Amino acid sequence: MFQSVIDKFYPDDNALRQLLIRHSRDVADRALAVARRHPELNLDISFLEEGAMLHDIGIFMTDAPSIHCHGTDPYIRHGLDGAELMRREGLPRHARVCERHTGAGITRQQIESKQLPLPLQDFLPETMEEKVICYADKFFSKSHPDRVRTVEQAARSLSKFGSDGVERFMQWAAMFE
Repeated sequence: MFQSVIDKFYPDDNALRQLLIRHSRDVADRALAVARRHPELNLDISFLEEGAMLHDIGIFMTDAPSIHCHGTDPYIRHGLDGAELMRREGLPRHARVCERHTGAGITRQQIESKQLPLPLQDFLPETMEEKVICYADKFFSKSHPDRVRTVEQAARSLSKFGSDGVERFMQWAAMFE
């Protein structure tokens, strides 16, 4: 299923498509590894893989030339853009993953205080699958696709979003590793 969605929005085999697929596959594999280690979480394995493969589907709409994105939206909106695409495709659960995976989730307070170009609401992962995908995403950067961050490096990368995101991430690390 996710392959047909990727094909629809990324029809050309170019650097952006390759980067999206590589990053998303890395995130999916890490999320699936969490599911294998923790059967007690009763994760929806099919959805976990689909959500991880589609979490960044909206990046093509953003202006981030260093990762081959030549759209017009600020990069911080890629999750919201992806969510809109997924809702149009009739995939509301996948939309929630898209809009809630940035940082360790973004709060309304962060949006207000940092004047982020996002609607004034919380975008925090709520379901266990949303949390696992958000967590797994923090280990992989599209800017450096050959690197895998450690838990400590991933936590440091979240500090720009505030200490509550770092705390949330570290709680997930304790739960998922």
